Parts: sequence; structure tokens; C-alpha cells
Amino acid sequence: MNRHFARHTERHRTDRIGWLRAAVLGANDGIVSTASLVVGVAAASASHGDILVTGVAGLVAGAMSMAAGEYVSVHTQADTESADLSRERAELQADPAAEERELTAIYVGRGLEPVLARQVAAQLMSHDALGAHARDELGISATVSARPVQAAAASAASFAVGAALPLGVTALVTGPGLIAWVSALSLVFLVLLGALAARAGGANLLAGAWRVTFWGALAMAITAAVGHWFGAVA
Repeated sequence: MNRHFARHTERHRTDRIGWLRAAVLGANDGIVSTASLVVGVAAASASHGDILVTGVAGLVAGAMSMAAGEYVSVHTQADTESADLSRERAELQADPAAEERELTAIYVGRGLEPVLARQVAAQLMSHDALGAHARDELGISATVSARPVQAAAASAASFAVGAALPLGVTALVTGPGLIAWVSALSLVFLVLLGALAARAGGANLLAGAWRVTFWGALAMAITAAVGHWFGAVA
């Protein structure tokens, strides 16, 4: 191959967007919701057995809910993409010249000279007309296309793993120190999750850890207050 056309290898992380978003969302929800549930029930002066049962039920229900929610929402995105591609395919068959002019206008808008834009549009359409319009007109590519099953599996598995962390602490700790232990260690888990997610996505570690930890701490604090209030009322 001519060295002038050799591909320059770079490391990008956009190919991780689909599963990374679902995995981080699932793990974060697993930790926060289960820890908040345990802390809230414990603050209401429930027995240790009841707290454990509540936590396990929250893990199972949450994992199933995450899987179903991700599958339905991402499948809706996939259906929309499919409908747009079908419409674009029909337009290409009905009036390819108009579609070429449309693609040319897109490239002109991005900074190409009109003559060069027409040449680029013509060459790309001769190679893969639908792919060119999907990518440059609709913004659909293999990197960010919807994958419902992958998103559902990643969300359910990561939720279960995340929920198992505060639930494990709950199983090991009894007595009045339960709330403090679950809260503190859950915050540690959230810090690690935020840092790992930021590292996997190439973002700032401190910012990623802070975002996740702040909202998790707020959720646990509010749930503990509600549980304490209902326990006092009862």
C-alpha cells in the first residue's frame, strides 16, 4: 500500500458509547437505589431480616426493570433509525439527483467548496449512497446505532453487580451501625464507579467521581430522612 494512503491508527472511545452508558447507568442505579432502600428501611427501625429481604427484592426488581426499560427505550431508537433509513432508501430510488444535491449542500455547509462538495457527494453515493446519507444526513453510524439487547443485558448485569455491593454490606453488618456502614461504603463504591467510568470514556476522573457520588449521597440522605420520619410516625 502507498505510504501516503496508509491508515493512521488512533485510539478512540466512541465505540464504547452504547454499552458504557448502559453499564454505568445500571451500576449507578444498583448502588444508589439499593443503598437508599436499605438505609431508608433501616431508618424506619425495621428488623435486620426485613432489611435484607427488602434489599434482595430491590436487586431483583431493579435488574428486571433496568433490562426492560433499556430494551424498550433503545428498541424505540432502533425502530426510528430503521424507519428513517427506509424513507431515505425510497428517496434515493425516486430521485437520486435531488439526494446528491442534498448531500452536496451538507458538505458545502461543512466548509467544502461547491465543486469539491459535488465531487465528494458523487463519489460517496457511487460507493454507498444509503450509507453516505445515513451518516452525513441522518447522523446514523455503526458506532452509535441502537443495540437493544446489548443495552438491556449490560444494564441488568451492571445493576445486579452494583446492588450486590451495598447488599453485601447489609448482610455482614448488624446493629445501629448499619446505616453508617452502608452509606459510607456505598459512597466509596460510587467514587470508584465514577472514576472507572471516566477512565473508560477518557474523561476527567475527579469530575466523573464527583458527579456520581454527589447524587448518590443526596439520594441516600433524602431516603434516610423519609424512612426516619415514617418510623417516628409509626
